Amino acid sequence: MSIKSRATILEILSSLLILVWVYAAFSKLMDFEKFKLVLSSSPLIGSYASGIAVGLPFIELFIAALLFVPKYRLWGFSASLILMLVLTAYLGYMVAFVPHLPCSCGGILEKLGWREHLIFNSCLTIVVSVGLFIYSRSKFLLK
Repeated sequence: MSIKSRATILEILSSLLILVWVYAAFSKLMDFEKFKLVLSSSPLIGSYASGIAVGLPFIELFIAALLFVPKYRLWGFSASLILMLVLTAYLGYMVAFVPHLPCSCGGILEKLGWREHLIFNSCLTIVVSVGLFIYSRSKFLLK
């Protein structure tokens, strides 16, 4: 794969992830009380709902900013992978043990069931992993 094609793929993947993180953050912030209420009903994270409700959208926006700046893109891909793994593990738990609770996501994603959301997150985790792999193998981009 040429340097130019790797750079193009990374731009596309970064742009996709920026869009996802910004959309996710703003959909949570736009209906903050509902987001916090649904989180508080989760048996796994209910006692941490207030902190997660405040912190998660800002973490998502911070990751989007890291992905936007080429110098910090490796950090953005790494942080995206960590957050996607955590969110996907949470969704896996919900599918296995508490599928009747409403999803705390906003916007389009709240229309998905837990299983569909798990598939969506798994696909995004693959996208992040591909971006991280390409980026880490592209020494010219690490400068």
